Amino acid sequence: MYKIGILFQDREFEHDIYELIRAFYPGSEICSFYEEEEAGCDLYFRIEKQGDSCVIRYEDHENKGVTSAEFIEGQSSDALISCVDADDSEAKERAHAIRKERKDIVKIALYKLLVKLTGKTLPWGNLTGIRPAKLAMGLIESGMKNTEAAQEMRERYMVSPQKTALAITIANREREILKDIDYENGYSLYVGIPFCPSICLYCSFSSYPLKQWKNRVNQYLEALCKEIKEVAAIMKAKGRKLDTVYIGGGTPTTLEPEQLKVLLDALMENFCCENLAEFTIEAGRPDSITREKLMMIRNYPITRISVNPQTMNQETLDIIGRRHTVEETKQAFMLARECGFDNINMDLIVGLPGEDKIMVENTLNEVKALAPDSITVHSLAVKRAARLNIFKDKYQEMTFENNQEIMDMTMKAAYEMEMGPYYLYRQKNMKGNFENVGYAKVDKAGIYNILIMEEKQPIIALGAGGSSKLVFDQGKRIERVENVKDVTNYIDRIDEMIERKRKGINTWL
Repeated sequence: MYKIGILFQDREFEHDIYELIRAFYPGSEICSFYEEEEAGCDLYFRIEKQGDSCVIRYEDHENKGVTSAEFIEGQSSDALISCVDADDSEAKERAHAIRKERKDIVKIALYKLLVKLTGKTLPWGNLTGIRPAKLAMGLIESGMKNTEAAQEMRERYMVSPQKTALAITIANREREILKDIDYENGYSLYVGIPFCPSICLYCSFSSYPLKQWKNRVNQYLEALCKEIKEVAAIMKAKGRKLDTVYIGGGTPTTLEPEQLKVLLDALMENFCCENLAEFTIEAGRPDSITREKLMMIRNYPITRISVNPQTMNQETLDIIGRRHTVEETKQAFMLARECGFDNINMDLIVGLPGEDKIMVENTLNEVKALAPDSITVHSLAVKRAARLNIFKDKYQEMTFENNQEIMDMTMKAAYEMEMGPYYLYRQKNMKGNFENVGYAKVDKAGIYNILIMEEKQPIIALGAGGSSKLVFDQGKRIERVENVKDVTNYIDRIDEMIERKRKGINTWL
C-alpha cells in the first residue's frame, strides 16, 4: 500500500489539506505528523507558514518540489477573532471571511500541485465538503447570475464544467421548490426506526437486525413516543410550524402494522400534521413490505414513500446481504401502486462489489419498466463502521467500478423517465469521488432531502442515533443536539435525550 506522510508545521487548514490529498490518492495510507515526520513514507508533504504565505513542500524517492499560497493582505483571521468582543458578530463574520479566503487560496495551490504530481483532475475540483449545491445556491443568492456562479465554481474551486452545470441546475430547482418554505418560523422532523431485516454489507448506520432485537421493539417505541410527545410540546411553545416529516432508519416497515399505527398515531396526536409540505416514510427493503402495512400507512397523510432495490441484479443482492429477490422488489413496488401511492422513490447504488456498467444498465432498465416518480442514485461510500471495510480482506478480490460513464448512464435513464436532478450531496470515501444525486418528476421532489442538505431550517431528529440540526441566525449558525446511537441506551436514557433537546431548542431557537 502506498504510504503518504503529511507534516503539519501549521495546522490552520489541516482537515482540508488532508482530505484533498486523500482524494487524489484513494486507498493510500495517509499519516499526519506535527513535530517530525516518520520514516518509511513513499511521499511526504510539509505544510509550513512563512510570513504571509503557506508553503507546501513535497518529496518522494525521486523528486522534490515546493509550491506556495500567498495570502491577500496577510491578515490573520485568528488574530482578528482574538481582538474582538465575543458578541461582535460583524467582526466574527469579517474574520470568517478572511479565513475562508485564506483557505481557498491554499486549496487552489495544493490542487494544482496534486494535479501536476498525479496527472489527474477531480470532477469536483478542490471541494472537500459534502454540499456543492449549497455552495452554488449561496453564490446565486448573493446576487450572481448563473454564468457568474459557474465561473466562480470553475476558477476558485476547480470544479469540472459538467459538475458545475449540475450544481447550478440543482441550485435553481431547489430555490424554486423551497420558495414557499418559511425558514425562520418552520422546521422539519426526522423520526428514526433503527431496525432492519438484515444489515447490508456497506451499511454504517445505527441499524439493528430485527431478529435479534424483536423483543425490544415495543420498548423502543414506548421511549420514542415519549420523546415525540415532549418535543412536540417544546416546539409548539416556540410557535414553530412543522413543514416536513421523514420517517427513516433502518427500515421503518420492519415494524408490524400495529406498531406502525402506534408510531403514526403518536405523531398525529402530538404534532400538527395538517398542510404539511411533505410526509415521507421509507418503506425501504422490499422484504419488509406487505399489503397490510401499506394500507395502514395509507390511513395517514403520508405523501411519499421509498421502495429501495439498490440494484436489480440478484447476484449483487446476495453479496451485499439484501435478503430479498429482484422479483420481490417488483412485487413490492406494484403493490404500493395498487394501494394508491402516487409518489414513490427508488434508491440505487452504483459502485457495488462486482458490478460493471452492463449490470448497472440492467438495473436502470428494470427500474424504467416500473416507472417510479423519483430515483436517488448513490455512489458507494464505504465508511469505517461498514462490514465491507471491517472485513475488507475478505472482499479485496472484488471490483468496485464507478466512473463518469456510469454516472452519465444514470442521468440519461432519469431523463428518459422525465426526471430532472433536484438535490445532490457527496460523502467521504465515495467510489470515483463522485456524488449522490436525486432525480424527480415535476412536483415529486423530496423536499426534506433538500432541506437536510441545504441546512436552511432546523431539523429535529427523534429516535436512537438522531442528530438534530438547530439552524438559526438566518442560516449562519448551526448547533447539533445528538441522541445516543445504542438502542438500549436510548431506551434507558430517554429522559436525558429529551432534556438535551429542551436545552438546545430553548437556547438556540
